[in-house]
Amino acid sequence: MESTLTSLLKGAGLDPQGEPLPLSGGDIAAVYWLETRQKTVVIKRDDSTRLDGEADGLRALRETGTSLLVPEVLALGDGWLVMEALERMSPSTASAAALGEGLRHLHGHTAAEHGWPRDNACGRTPQPNASLADGRNFQRERRLLPLARACHERGLLDACLRERIERIAHGLEAWLPDVPASLVHGDLWSGNVLYTPRGPAIIDPAVYCHYPEVDLAMLTLFGSPPDAFFEAYWEGNRPDDWSRREALFQLYPLLNHLLLFGGGYRDAVARATARVESGG
Repeated sequence: MESTLTSLLKGAGLDPQGEPLPLSGGDIAAVYWLETRQKTVVIKRDDSTRLDGEADGLRALRETGTSLLVPEVLALGDGWLVMEALERMSPSTASAAALGEGLRHLHGHTAAEHGWPRDNACGRTPQPNASLADGRNFQRERRLLPLARACHERGLLDACLRERIERIAHGLEAWLPDVPASLVHGDLWSGNVLYTPRGPAIIDPAVYCHYPEVDLAMLTLFGSPPDAFFEAYWEGNRPDDWSRREALFQLYPLLNHLLLFGGGYRDAVARATARVESGG
């Protein structure tokens, strides 16, 4: 075990029992499971700036008092993040409903502006969060336009598709109302949801304040939660234009996947673009 990690654990009052065991599924960071005398912990090894942003997000989510479980940050430093480990179990109808209810209440925490006090990262991609008063402007200037430009500059997005995305970005005011900015997880794909004996948990956030549909669209991007989730979340009040909003808020993560993982996501970007253009 690296001496810096040993020192970090000791400083947090944790006595390691054996060596960290690698966990699968970490596309961006190395993730480990470690038994200590006091408790079982999960350890991430990554760029310090990205880990600082993740720890900030975990603390912000916990501070809301959400019913959703959020891992406690136990130690942070020198490119290591140590968190409490959560026991996993298979999801059920009840746990899916609890996720929906918990996320709805989390999104009830709002801010005066869209953004976050610090930048963070979505995967390896730096995520700018400088605040803007209008949500449409934030989606345009902090999300869609920067990533469309970056993908185009790397040859991953042709000029025609980039122009279509730019037209969407510049036309948001025509159909998308501004709303109070909700605290969002920011990277809530299915792999960042855990079901535990104590209830549903959310991990690996990239938090900011924006449209709550950001989290819902991410949850449906690679599969979809059970109906019980949506019934608990919407409480019968699903927006009539949800399909269009879903496609809009999937554009940013799809562009990010295109940037991170290559041209295999180009067709998905094109499909989401067409859905927004057609009204869903």
